Amino acid sequence: MLSLATPALKQPPTPTGGKPFPIARRLDAVAWGLFFVWIGIVLAAGFGSGLGLLGVGLITLGGQAVRKHFDLGVEALWLVAGLLFVLGGVWELLEVQFSVTPVVLIIAGIALLLSATRKREDFTTGRQQ
Repeated sequence: MLSLATPALKQPPTPTGGKPFPIARRLDAVAWGLFFVWIGIVLAAGFGSGLGLLGVGLITLGGQAVRKHFDLGVEALWLVAGLLFVLGGVWELLEVQFSVTPVVLIIAGIALLLSATRKREDFTTGRQQ
């Protein structure tokens, strides 16, 4: 007897190792929610910029750790940004007299330049770009 059921559509490969994209969007929403809550707490309690930056850095790094745990891939830009936020927060908390802003800007610029020059694989064709 012939079956009238339609065959299941084969899903294209995803850059997340076969995991569905909705989890990545949910993780991003959680990270942004934590970010806004933390900034609100810092502003309401008057914690200062050092503790604020440290918290933002930890939230950012935590988000990347969760992405790695779920096999979603670590985003290099956000990893570097998280490290720079932590560095800036510690710098402010220690009240170092030398300004960290030029150092952070130089490191961020170098990271962006390096990420732009890396070859990336196109997940739709499997070829490097």
